[in-house]
Amino acid sequence: MSTSLGILLISGGHERAHYALVLATGAAAVGRDVVLFATNAGCRLFEAARPLEAEPREAALAERGVAGIGALLAAAEELGIRRIACEAGLKAEGIGGVALGRGVEVAGVVTFLGAVGSGQIVTL
Repeated sequence: MSTSLGILLISGGHERAHYALVLATGAAAVGRDVVLFATNAGCRLFEAARPLEAEPREAALAERGVAGIGALLAAAEELGIRRIACEAGLKAEGIGGVALGRGVEVAGVVTFLGAVGSGQIVTL
């Protein structure tokens, strides 16, 4: 059995959100259990409206043949990656009532830590 991987996304910027998804999907593809936990501005990644897909960098990635946020979010769902938006983080950013993507849970840091257990945690 492989070590679980927890990814803590605290940034709302495109680069970190994109790489959180790259790391998550890569780890899941090699059989690791992955939990992607977004808090504060990082919660933007899980908004149903997908504001990060409108970022200029997203178009540049597409031109270069690199999977963008939309494709990686779909892959994350398909690979069974557990996606959690931090309840306190949503409130802190004033987006507590925003619609989240399908399958995204709202929970706290205790849930995240419990899901990762003795696995590794990476912060972006």
